[in-house]
Amino acid sequence: MSQDDPPRQRRVRYKGTHPRRFEEKYKELEPSQHAGELEKVLARGHTPAGTHRSICVAEILEVLNPQPGEVALDATLGYGGHTREILPRLLPGGRLFGVDVDPLELPRTEARLRGLGFGEDVFTARRMNFAGLPRLQAESGGFDLVLADLGVSSMQIDNPARGFTWKANGPLDLRLNPQRGTSAADLLARLDETALAELLVENADEPHAEAIARNVHGQPIRTTRDLADRVRAALAAEGQDADETKKALQRTFQALRIAVNDEFTVLDQFLSLLPGSLKPGGRVAILTFHSGEDRRVKKAFLQGLREGIYAEVAPEPIRASPEERRANPRSTSAKLRWARLPKA
Repeated sequence: MSQDDPPRQRRVRYKGTHPRRFEEKYKELEPSQHAGELEKVLARGHTPAGTHRSICVAEILEVLNPQPGEVALDATLGYGGHTREILPRLLPGGRLFGVDVDPLELPRTEARLRGLGFGEDVFTARRMNFAGLPRLQAESGGFDLVLADLGVSSMQIDNPARGFTWKANGPLDLRLNPQRGTSAADLLARLDETALAELLVENADEPHAEAIARNVHGQPIRTTRDLADRVRAALAAEGQDADETKKALQRTFQALRIAVNDEFTVLDQFLSLLPGSLKPGGRVAILTFHSGEDRRVKKAFLQGLREGIYAEVAPEPIRASPEERRANPRSTSAKLRWARLPKA
């Protein structure tokens, strides 16, 4: 190596069997070289870094009942786990459209699915949000089945650079598409105390909203650690224990994520467009992860049933099995609702 060559960057040392920092989990992030490491992580009930464990897969397959020759839409492609299970059941003759707004993860997911043999003739990937549903409907001729998994993917949550978690320090971003919109840090900087408290209640039913807003407002908050420290201080002043503090952190980050990505508005738009995108007898399944989402889905399905738009809807939400909740704790809050259009 000449004197002009840049010094080599040594790989972060893999510390023990349970690395904590994201950048130390390179064995999980390089499964082709460390396949055995993924099995160890999964056996502990964790999700390997850079991956995502799809939730309620068997239940979704039962509800949607994909058949050869049908056309499907995965409206929240994410890591592609649900699509990977649905696509083979559409063959021969079927096709699946997968859409996502994340410009970082979508190319990786498309590459994985192409590597499994799903070519352009059966799988189409598009970077877009629910507003593009009418265009997809025109291209596809309508869908026999639609899936929307409204949860944030583990790849987004676990990577500190995306700013979705209080468990590691990173920029307070929270945007699903970091190339558009306003970051959570910038949003906090312009909200007054009352507006912030209202946001925490509206988006996360936060019982400590006023205390958190009072402790956050006016502070120079640019990182996830900055925000987490202010939330912890607010809960400590109220004498709350560690468990309630953890829940408040979850709810606070959730509320800001929903606001930054305008998730409720986008979901309402999707629910209004959904019936028109389905073929007669079409089925839809929506997986939600908090009460605000679930209320909207439940209300839209019941209203559609009363108006004769849907022939049948889920009488109660389907939950992940006890076995799945033990194996994947992130499935605990999931609720699956479904609806079906009348047949022709």
